[in-house]
Amino acid sequence: MLAKTRGPVTDLTPRAPVRAAPRPRDGRSSKHVQIRCFTVGRFQVNTYLITDPSTGAAAIVDTGETRELVERLATLEPKPDIRMILLTHGHTDHAGGLTYLQEVYDVPTYLPRAELPLFERLPEQGTWFGAPQLNRPCGRIDHLIDDGAQIQLGALTLRFVSTPGHTPGQGCYVEGGDIIVGDTLFAGSVGRTDFPLSDPALARKSLRRLFELPGELRVHSGHGPVTTLAKELAQNPFLGFLRMERRTA
Repeated sequence: MLAKTRGPVTDLTPRAPVRAAPRPRDGRSSKHVQIRCFTVGRFQVNTYLITDPSTGAAAIVDTGETRELVERLATLEPKPDIRMILLTHGHTDHAGGLTYLQEVYDVPTYLPRAELPLFERLPEQGTWFGAPQLNRPCGRIDHLIDDGAQIQLGALTLRFVSTPGHTPGQGCYVEGGDIIVGDTLFAGSVGRTDFPLSDPALARKSLRRLFELPGELRVHSGHGPVTTLAKELAQNPFLGFLRMERRTA
C-alpha cells in the first residue's frame, strides 16, 4: 500500500519512498501484450488492463479499493473486452474494489491459493490500520491458482509466479518481456514485511527466486513507475543482500 494518504491512516507504504505513478499513465505495448496502467484510490495503487493485441481479449489486474477503476474503464473507447480479473494479493488497496468490478463485469476472478486467508479478512483489514472505512466485502473468487499456473488470455499465456512474503500468497503474472509483480518489488524498494501475515524470511527467498528471471523483464509494480529486474538488481538499496550473495557465490 502507498504512503500518500489522507487522514490518520497508518503509513502502509513500501520500505522506501516510491514516486507515485503519473495519473493517468499509458502502459507499455509490445507484440506480445498491451499493458495500460490506471493509478487509483487513496493509496495510489497501480491497477492494470492487459490486452492480447491479436484478439482484443483483456484482463484486469488488481482493483484498487474504490469504484474509481470501474469509472476509468467506463470511459475507454473502444470498450475493452474484459475476460477475467487477476489479483496479485489480498490487501484492501489491491483487492478491496473487487465487488465493484464484479457488479459490471461477470467474468472469472483468479486469486493465489495461499492468499485466501488474507483475502477473506478484507472485511476487517481497514480496522487493522485504524481505518475501518476501508473494510471491504470479499467478492467472488472463481479460481485459486498455484505457482506455475498458466492462464489463457486470448492467444496469450500468462504464467503465475508465486512470490510470498509481503503476504502469504503474493504473486506475479509473466507474459513475454513483462511481469506484473504486485507489491513484491518496486523501483528502488521492496514490499514491506511488517504487516499481519507477512514473513520477512519468505520475502527474501521470493526475491532471490524473482531475480533468477531474465534481467530485461519490464517490472510493473503495485506502486510507482515501471522498472526492470536488471536495474533493480544493480541499484535497489534493499537488494544489497542479493548483490553480496552473487559476489561471493
